[in-house]
Amino acid sequence: METFFRYNWIVREQWYAWCADLPPEELLRPRTGGVGSILRTLFHVIDVEWSWLQLLQGKPDDEEDFANYQTLQAVRELDHKLHKDVEAFVLAWEPGMEKKAFIDRRTDGRADMDAWGEIMRHVIAHEIHHMGQLSVWAREIGRVPVSANVIGKGLIKPNPNGRS
Repeated sequence: METFFRYNWIVREQWYAWCADLPPEELLRPRTGGVGSILRTLFHVIDVEWSWLQLLQGKPDDEEDFANYQTLQAVRELDHKLHKDVEAFVLAWEPGMEKKAFIDRRTDGRADMDAWGEIMRHVIAHEIHHMGQLSVWAREIGRVPVSANVIGKGLIKPNPNGRS
């Protein structure tokens, strides 16, 4: 689990660096698909990641308002602020948490039950999906997107003697 969260965090930081050269109006320009703009997409993945992990821990999910994060610097600061809680939860993950039940009480009165492990994988896939959208938008404005390659990011250190 931790490996793919770390992958997402590395790729997110690479997207921040990629965005640094863009003017603010390009970051906020309405786009087709996704949540509407490059900056709002970055904000969205941060918010969703933090929100789900808060809910799993039974903590309040105080939703942030994108109107308060209209610059790349503001989004990065929010990410770094929330990341401490997210990383602590991810690093504390144990196999026994995998099938723990989460009851999601909907506003329409329904109650859905999902396993914590499934929710964690949803959070991972959710971000990867949105990074794909950023890649499409990058090509639309004539720029090479951040690589989605897992290999070469130093996520798993190889054993030099070839043993496991």
